[in-house]
Amino acid sequence: MSIASSPDFFLTRLGDELIIQQGQPATPNPDAPKKRILVVGGGVTGFTTAWALLDAGYDVTIIAERWADPKNRITSQIAGALWESPPAVCGKHTDVISLHNSKRWCMTAYRAFDKLQEIIPRDDYLDHGVQMRMANCFFDQKMEDMPDCGQIDKFKEVMAQKDIKGVRRDANIVHEHEVNQKAGVVDAYQHLAPVIDTDAYMHWLRFVLVCKGAVMETRHINGDLLDEEEELLAEYGADAIVNATGLAGLELAGDASVYPLRGALIRVVNDGSKFPKVTEALAVTHDDTRGEAEDIVFNVPRNDNTLILGGLAQAHKYELDLTLESPEIIWMRERCNNFVPGLEHAEYDPDAPLVQVSVHSEGQTSALSVSSAHAAMVPLAG
Repeated sequence: MSIASSPDFFLTRLGDELIIQQGQPATPNPDAPKKRILVVGGGVTGFTTAWALLDAGYDVTIIAERWADPKNRITSQIAGALWESPPAVCGKHTDVISLHNSKRWCMTAYRAFDKLQEIIPRDDYLDHGVQMRMANCFFDQKMEDMPDCGQIDKFKEVMAQKDIKGVRRDANIVHEHEVNQKAGVVDAYQHLAPVIDTDAYMHWLRFVLVCKGAVMETRHINGDLLDEEEELLAEYGADAIVNATGLAGLELAGDASVYPLRGALIRVVNDGSKFPKVTEALAVTHDDTRGEAEDIVFNVPRNDNTLILGGLAQAHKYELDLTLESPEIIWMRERCNNFVPGLEHAEYDPDAPLVQVSVHSEGQTSALSVSSAHAAMVPLAG
């Protein structure tokens, strides 16, 4: 299958699931008036929302202040983009409802990305950047002996998911990857997971949306969207507005529980010349019981030639002022070096050696909001 002419695949609802199917979506009733949805936000959330709405038969306009650009990356491009079963490497969810929803959504994403890379080869007209790679999770003690049962419970949940492929728990994984003893890891498990080249994927998503008829406008919006709702609906001839702006939800959704979570990743050349080429993800989860603010290891092939090293998760940090000489970045690099022989000799990505971003987190409410009361009633089935 190719998208060189027109995308021959679509998103649709199947029960509570959002799935990818081959072919064309059902044609809506030509006599029914077509509704337009205004999506605010041009990141992966806004684009995916727009895709689902377009395939459900709606007209869609997307407005954003910035769009994905390899020279001036947005949050969706800097994200680690390794599929994980929640809670993620960077730490725990503090909200039980958020964790429950994330577990359901993550399996929807796993199945969708697995299907996408199955039906559209990477050497197609335009590379979507999605690959299924082995993801390895390491622990400094047997999961059963950890003070917090969260990791062993998570592993059992992964084992129980029939759609997650290649699940294996074996301490020999540590030796197979020649992990340095300084890392102090003794237990590990692995499974296949979607890994996304975010530059390629965002470019591919935009192409798909344009082919499906999305209208995109570069624009900055200030203030609470509820205060501007009627004016925006009238200006764009829209029936509903969806806010998909992430951290900007603090202002646009009037959500005072939203706060920034600063992250940073080092990018190095992964061509096999300075260290053995890394083709699998290697990760250590943040452990609250150790009393260390930064203990994450996140070595993930971004694509065939770039390896990203992480990571950081610093709450309430807006400033993007980290450098390769910052103490937390130096410590982050040292942790990552222990997991790949020779990684200390790696050459930095000449275009972007260090990338950083403040993403949104929240307390008891979600920052991903619907700003129009009508939007809550928009179905995702044609």
